[in-house]
Amino acid sequence: MKEPVKLDLKARIVVGLVFVVLGFMLSVQFKTTERQKSIHFERVEDLSERLKSVEAEKEQLEDELDNLRKNGSGALVDSEMERLMLLAGTTEVRGKGVEIVLDDSSIPSRAGENPNLYIIHDEDLLRVLNELRAAGAEAIALNDQRIVAMSEVRCAGPTVSVNNVRSAPPYTIKAIGDPKNLNSALRLRGGVVETFEFWGIHVKINTSDDVHIPAFKGMRAFEYAQPVEKEEGKK
Repeated sequence: MKEPVKLDLKARIVVGLVFVVLGFMLSVQFKTTERQKSIHFERVEDLSERLKSVEAEKEQLEDELDNLRKNGSGALVDSEMERLMLLAGTTEVRGKGVEIVLDDSSIPSRAGENPNLYIIHDEDLLRVLNELRAAGAEAIALNDQRIVAMSEVRCAGPTVSVNNVRSAPPYTIKAIGDPKNLNSALRLRGGVVETFEFWGIHVKINTSDDVHIPAFKGMRAFEYAQPVEKEEGKK
């Protein structure tokens, strides 16, 4: 039978230190695990409380809306909704206005002359749209695409993209507003119509008592813009 191995003092100290370090590491790991569990449960509880708060706010708003309708304010709510839809361009509209038809020039370019001067570009259409807006147009459409705040009008090869829908000439622009003011704004001396006619671009403007403009059909979502809450005491 073998005798047990006897450790000298130095070996005993080393073994003791190893056990101390291992014990410390196990203690730290245990505390870290418990802390992570605690944070996880706190986050779950926090999300649960937020969800309850949002649901309560939703129910409160629904109750307020029901009360407004029951107390005879429903007409005011509907009227405000209709006004906002008109401003956003999400509803069809009709009224007095103008209809403009633009087409590329039929004049051949001269030798050494830029042929792009004789065709319609996105910047030409934007000039017309800006003139109509400045003259008080309340609703505008380009080739049956409703022009809203987030609409883009840009060149896409030989075509023009409007609301991510490609269009080719002739371009038909419809605008609702005072027909006289809209027509006059386009026909100002040195204005857009005079410039178009100089390069042979075809321009036809008709006024009408019944211009029909479709609703905006695209998708819009605000990802970065957020409403600013008013501080108390400030208007």
